[in-house]
Amino acid sequence: MELKPSGFWRDRRTLITGATGLAGGWLTKRLVEEGADVVSLVRDWVPQSLFVRDKLNDKTTIVRGDVRDQAVLERVLGEYEIETVFHLAAQTIVGIASANPVSTFETNIGGTWSLFEACRRSPRVKQVIVASSDKAYGEQKKLPYSEETPLGGRHPYDASKACTDILAQSYAETFDLPVVITRCGNFYGGGDLNWNRIVPGSVRSVLRGERPVIRSDGKFIRDYFYIEDGAAAYMLLAERLAKNPDLRGHAFNFSNEEQTTVREIVERILKLMDSKLKPDIRNEAKHEIRHQYLSAAKARKILGWAPLFTLDAGLERTIGWYRDFFNS
Repeated sequence: MELKPSGFWRDRRTLITGATGLAGGWLTKRLVEEGADVVSLVRDWVPQSLFVRDKLNDKTTIVRGDVRDQAVLERVLGEYEIETVFHLAAQTIVGIASANPVSTFETNIGGTWSLFEACRRSPRVKQVIVASSDKAYGEQKKLPYSEETPLGGRHPYDASKACTDILAQSYAETFDLPVVITRCGNFYGGGDLNWNRIVPGSVRSVLRGERPVIRSDGKFIRDYFYIEDGAAAYMLLAERLAKNPDLRGHAFNFSNEEQTTVREIVERILKLMDSKLKPDIRNEAKHEIRHQYLSAAKARKILGWAPLFTLDAGLERTIGWYRDFFNS
């Protein structure tokens, strides 16, 4: 499926935090393809990341630094005359957040207020897109979650994303910061090197001839969202904000609006990989939301957005990426 360039990004000075992560890598790739002048804030060098493997480090300006360092952020925004900011840097693993909540809070919450404060003090910044998460809603009885659903994250990761979200709304309301919020379903796609996530972990297991592991009972329901759709949604949102400043402070759900259990996603992977292996269901998961999926009606109506990939199409591209990754 071809993604049509808009022309908006040519020579646009753009900062991405978290460029070596899953979303950051694919977003950087898209922006470079559309001619943006990209600056990437990088804390840790990840040699196997999409960012490095696709040589995006040779096509962007790299600043080594921590998203919690406001002075570094202000320097980058000023010296590179940044117009558009994508804030994707975060600790994204639920299990790590539960084991190490303070480091997660410092990065996900402290990093967010440092960035917002730097943007507030940088008059050239025209759009700030911040990645919250469907986990910010916590566990709710009414499904699907709309943008009007109260934020109710209780466990460390969920709470950190709810705080990120509230900070964005606060800076938009109090300081007129041109920030909008994305709440996406569970990202999956090639380039995800967090093997304890269900999609990359399952694909790797099958490629090795091993049974894919399901940490839960397999009945947890999630909203799986292909990463190239996520990158396209981030960019569309920035373009729409440039045309309509009244979107400042809004949040948008992005989702295929398809309820899928963990066991179902693993079985789809097994089928697409023509494998007869059976999943190893361990029922060990703790502090995770049982049933969650999003309504993307607001994004469809206001932004004219629609996903580009079905779940199976995204999984096929993902499996192909990992086959190439391990073969190389």
